[in-house]
Amino acid sequence: MSKSSKVLNLRDKISGNEVDLSLCNLSEVPVRELPEFCNLTHLVKVDLSKNQLTCLPDDLGNLVNLQHLDLYNNKLTTLPVSFSQLRSLKWLDLKDNPLESGLAKAAGDCLDEKQCKQCSSKVLQHMRAIQDEVDRAREKRLLREKELEKKREARQREREAREKEARKREKAEEKDKRRKEYNAQMAALAAQEQQKKRSEEKKKKNGQAAADKKAVVESAPKPRRSLIGLMFKLLLLLLLGLAGVAAACRLTDLQKEAVCVPISAAVDDGLSWARKQEGVVRQLLSS
Repeated sequence: MSKSSKVLNLRDKISGNEVDLSLCNLSEVPVRELPEFCNLTHLVKVDLSKNQLTCLPDDLGNLVNLQHLDLYNNKLTTLPVSFSQLRSLKWLDLKDNPLESGLAKAAGDCLDEKQCKQCSSKVLQHMRAIQDEVDRAREKRLLREKELEKKREARQREREAREKEARKREKAEEKDKRRKEYNAQMAALAAQEQQKKRSEEKKKKNGQAAADKKAVVESAPKPRRSLIGLMFKLLLLLLLGLAGVAAACRLTDLQKEAVCVPISAAVDDGLSWARKQEGVVRQLLSS
């Protein structure tokens, strides 16, 4: 039988708000062939008895209007947790299924109409208890995951804070390093400037000393030259005076005075000495 014909046959099992899939030798609810099965929320009665079902769909609880569910003579051990959502369920038959002990105790014998009604009520109560446990477990898991997430976030914040502090410390160290390098450069420049200043002052002092020494050397002979010049002038004046007196004593009437007699004699002696020297010089030159 082809898949399309099988789907067609299964769809033929749906009649209004009821579906009868009993004696179809099903090992599972044909949700693959009838993907809309659990969305048929209008269903009131479902018969899955006398098959080989080992499990029911997880979203079976979507059938919120289901009142009658026959699961007689299958291989079910448990029911999906969503079964607790079948709040309209009034009749349930779970006979001849290898149910786990807790579920089997809640289901009872289901030997008559009354027991099947009690089965639906007690199984719903049992499944709601399981749902509560699942919800609490999920809440605990979510809380644990939330706490783990908080811890991860706290560790992340701590790591980010440490990284931020490390970056801040690195920036401070880098800034301090640059400041020290700048101060060292300024100190070196100041030392160079100071050395230059000292060199200039030393040169200036040496130049001043040399200038002072030169000035002393140059100015030292000046008094000497001035003294010699003064002496020369005095001697010249004296000679002029003597020449004037000699001229006066020889050329004027004063030559007969007693004062002029030694002067005239000295002049005559000087002229006689000069003539003698002139003769000596001529002899030297002629020889």
